Amino acid sequence: MPGGPPRNVTFDAHIRRDRFQLGSRSGAAYSVNDRVPAPLIELWEGQTARLRVHNHMDTPTSLHWHGILLPFQLDGVPGVSFPGVAPGQTFEAYFPVRQSGTYWYHSHAGMQEQKGLTGPIVIHPSEARAHPVERDFVVMLNDWTFEDPHRVMTKLKAQSDYYNLDERTVDDFFADVEKRGWAATLKERRMWGDMRMSPRDIADVSGLTYDYLLNGHHSATPWEGLFVPGERVKLRFINASAMTYFNVRIPGLAMTVVAADGQPVDPVDVDEFQIGVAETFDVVVTPDSRPYTLMCESMDRSGYVMGSLTPKIGEFAPVPPLRKPPRRTMADMGMGKMAGMSDMSGMSRKAMSQDSIAESDTMMHHGSAPPMSAGRASNGHGGDADGKPPMDMNTGHDAMSMDDDVSPADHDALMPASSDSRLDEPGTGLEGVDHRVLRYTQLRRPWPNADQREPTRTVELHLTGNMERYMWSFDGETYSEAEPIDFQYGERLRLVLINNTMMEHPIHLHGMFMALENGQGQHLPLKHTISVRPAARVSLLITADEPGRWAFHCHLLYHMEMGMFRVVRVLDEENHHA
Repeated sequence: MPGGPPRNVTFDAHIRRDRFQLGSRSGAAYSVNDRVPAPLIELWEGQTARLRVHNHMDTPTSLHWHGILLPFQLDGVPGVSFPGVAPGQTFEAYFPVRQSGTYWYHSHAGMQEQKGLTGPIVIHPSEARAHPVERDFVVMLNDWTFEDPHRVMTKLKAQSDYYNLDERTVDDFFADVEKRGWAATLKERRMWGDMRMSPRDIADVSGLTYDYLLNGHHSATPWEGLFVPGERVKLRFINASAMTYFNVRIPGLAMTVVAADGQPVDPVDVDEFQIGVAETFDVVVTPDSRPYTLMCESMDRSGYVMGSLTPKIGEFAPVPPLRKPPRRTMADMGMGKMAGMSDMSGMSRKAMSQDSIAESDTMMHHGSAPPMSAGRASNGHGGDADGKPPMDMNTGHDAMSMDDDVSPADHDALMPASSDSRLDEPGTGLEGVDHRVLRYTQLRRPWPNADQREPTRTVELHLTGNMERYMWSFDGETYSEAEPIDFQYGERLRLVLINNTMMEHPIHLHGMFMALENGQGQHLPLKHTISVRPAARVSLLITADEPGRWAFHCHLLYHMEMGMFRVVRVLDEENHHA
């Protein structure tokens, strides 16, 4: 990390169509200053940043400064905060730097992010902070595909499990019969079948098409970070992937988490952590005189990328084998309190508590049908993705079927299946490991948050989707159908996110941090991206102190493109719409 004295920074980002080489393979990419992924931007708290985006292509582009506090007109989201950067044009973001920490930037135009248009940002603090280190490295993770991202989307819409490498087989069936017997195995298969899903659906896009990268390096030619034995080393992990959660560990070396999403937290000693798409975690390690492997497994364990911390270039530690793929559980269906029950087939909905309703008539594969009529899947341009008319979720093949004794109003009230936050869980696939894994409940801000007011109102949003049709939304409405969400300037509000689907969603709010209600009292951690687990309910406090129009969306790129996106408007002091 170059560092140096505080200074104002001017950075010119020249965006071009390019090629990305991975071994003997080469594919189309987007570059910044001829680099894929894009280069590091260093800024200093208390100084100014002048970030200029030059479009050398024949298509529009943009750069969004993820997690950076700045006027909304500079945020870089076409159609929300500005028109985009037209071919041959330059856009300038000039602003005072009001924060420090680890952040990143990426395109918000089309699907350019998937093809390399991502880069790290490090903002140095204006004053010395805790946890000084002798060595400082960015560790940016990406998922790369040589396929056209639009082709990936077409495959997902045609067959949602197209990239699943871990489908159940006949051999698996007979192995289950041998373990549990015919009756129990058939009941379990029938339950998953009724929900039109599989416990092996972990990720939409897998190592079948993805190569996983660390600082642009593949594991065949790994990135190496050089250190002197005994030094304290900071590793700034950034998940800049399009669709991939990673499980990160350094075998034989403990990590101390000191920041999340750029914001300091009290030190937490861990051996592994799961990092959602768009999250960042800073960790400090003290390696001795041997090399160590940075092991970053995709959450579905269809692949990995590794790097090396080493006292001598060219020396590597052993690479551990990929662990067994994880499985979805009863808790992912919102039935955590019923996980010990083996026979649910004869249980009526009214016999279940509201916190443990089995959504067997609403869940569809990964996702669930929304608690209202679903609408068109956005194609990113305000129209239908497939040119079809709106689908009524109460009729036809994909309809939500309800028991005769449950009215539609009761049906809506029964969702979600769980009211658990699931914040004290380690992450999918890490439930049974024999070492320390980071949990959201362990994140604690070192000092009390500035705004300790009680919220004056609550905004509740359901994360909804239909995996079979590959449609994603908030409250069953895609972006093209939904009205903006209005916040009043200066208000303190509670945002409640309820995940009605059976997969994780990393939800990102532009322009403002969210205080995660995780039991830490006045020291709630600040996050710009929160990973909401399946069937979970998460509560966040927001101070609406940044006027303007802000994007709010799932940071799984293909979910965002298919409609899980809203605009948040913070009304200004005169109560006018932004």
